Amino acid sequence: MTIKNRDSFLDNLAGQLGRKRNTKGVERPKWSINPQHRVLKDATQDELVEVLETQCKEIHTDFISTDKKGLADALEEFIDKYHGKSIVSAGGPRINEFGLAQLYEKMAADGKDIHLWDEEKGEENKVFAEHADIGITFSDITLAESGTVTLFNDKYNGRSISLLPQSYIAIIPKSTIVPRMTQATEKIHQQHQNGQLVSSCVSFVTGPSNSADIEMKLIVGVHGPVAASYVVVEDA
Repeated sequence: MTIKNRDSFLDNLAGQLGRKRNTKGVERPKWSINPQHRVLKDATQDELVEVLETQCKEIHTDFISTDKKGLADALEEFIDKYHGKSIVSAGGPRINEFGLAQLYEKMAADGKDIHLWDEEKGEENKVFAEHADIGITFSDITLAESGTVTLFNDKYNGRSISLLPQSYIAIIPKSTIVPRMTQATEKIHQQHQNGQLVSSCVSFVTGPSNSADIEMKLIVGVHGPVAASYVVVEDA
């Protein structure tokens, strides 16, 4: 993607602040106190799974832990629970890595409408997602403390998958679980520093859609999926 008018835009911002734009010599601040790093600092991966499971109860999200062999059965359990007849799923290499290709073939043979997100299909992806019963994605980084899945949106994984269907299922590789947002942002920053391609859109999803804007009363399912499930998968 080509960035246009970046310099003039940044020059204008600096001018509004009454100074010239800094183009070099900018260093990240070093803080003497970092309490954000102490939360769940010494937790093992199994302990983080327990924290995530407990938090799922707070955010009205179903939870199950399994391995790759049991993943298909776990997904079918939740799909049946949500009466899923039309399913939009993230595509890409993880479909084969986690054995979902065979599951989707079986579901299609049973009469379910399966759509794998593919950028070449363009608007067709969004139209399907808008009417789908269930959206399924993989979590790229998972925050145990808040029960949040982090989605790197790309050509295989559009934002609409987790936003538009009636229900949402997140497949969480156990290795992706970290204590909290602190570690997630560090991972993303490190990827950028290492020259790795970083998604231009990163979505943070915490359970089903909800809002407490009116009189602080929690309403679930306001502007997105009314139900959500997390499936943690042993991937080591």
